[in-house]
Amino acid sequence: MSKTINYEDRVQKALINVVRDLLQEASEKGLPGNHHFYITYNTDHPGVELPDYLREQYPESITIVVQYEFWDLDLFDDRFEITLSFNNLHERLVIPFDAMTSFVDPSAKFGLQFTPSLPSQPVKAELKSFTKKTSKGEKEPKKNKFEIPADAVEGNVISFDAFRKKN
Repeated sequence: MSKTINYEDRVQKALINVVRDLLQEASEKGLPGNHHFYITYNTDHPGVELPDYLREQYPESITIVVQYEFWDLDLFDDRFEITLSFNNLHERLVIPFDAMTSFVDPSAKFGLQFTPSLPSQPVKAELKSFTKKTSKGEKEPKKNKFEIPADAVEGNVISFDAFRKKN
């Protein structure tokens, strides 16, 4: 039995399950009303499959839109597969859930940020709310950031000792 509970890993899995459930519902029933999803993922992540011309155009990451025209949305434990249209060509994409970096449904003012981190870097978490208006009257994400010191991170575990008052 482990001596610590890896909360970050559990939260990441729970958030991926939210995305998985939403995609499953979209696969079975379509998207209701004005709902649509922007999904950004790392194209260089192991297991990602996309046509070579898209990989050349987007060597690090790409944002796809799941809205009106998507086909054959299939879900698996570790990934989803979807056919989308790029320049009038239907292309099959394979996207591991752990390749995702963000998921946004602008119509619901809902967003999730998946931020991988390394132990030597501070862990960054972002909360997104859509309250700030642009000059055009459109709402844009407002980011609230906080950092956890690098010395508080050991693997995927955050130690709260760095935050405690020293006597």
